[in-house]
Amino acid sequence: MPDPALSQALKEAFASAPAGTVILDTLEIWHPTFDEPIRVVRDHADLTARLEAGAPRDGGKRVTFAALAFEFSPPPVDTAPVPEITVTLDNVGSDITDALEGAAVSQQVIEITWRPYLSTDLNGPHMDPPITMTLTDVEADTMRVTGRARMLDAGNKSFPSITYTARRFPGLAR
Repeated sequence: MPDPALSQALKEAFASAPAGTVILDTLEIWHPTFDEPIRVVRDHADLTARLEAGAPRDGGKRVTFAALAFEFSPPPVDTAPVPEITVTLDNVGSDITDALEGAAVSQQVIEITWRPYLSTDLNGPHMDPPITMTLTDVEADTMRVTGRARMLDAGNKSFPSITYTARRFPGLAR
């Protein structure tokens, strides 16, 4: 099934792999305890690119993604109830492991956002909106961080998302 969020240029790059055009996968890892997001690019050199205008942090601004080796496959487009993938960051420094250790003791979720860029066009990601997942089951050692990322788990969300209490809705009390 085609993904309507992908730009036409990215669809062509996936389909034909034109010479001179490289798909640059980036990840942004965010947790409320972080001073700033962890941004990495799967490449041998740092990348400065513009975020989409609707980004929750630094929207529309040019930001730098640090070069880092990582394994990541986009979530499959299938009928699984909650698509899940494995993300592995190799050769991480103490700054990333320390930040993730601090986030692990918190009750708030760690978000990970995938943004694909084309080397020929860094004026915005070629997926709008980018995919944001929740990072769980994070394990870290001296050289590698591995975690499972899941899409929004709609099955475990309350519906409607409003909690009906007598304080908010006095008509419920008798």
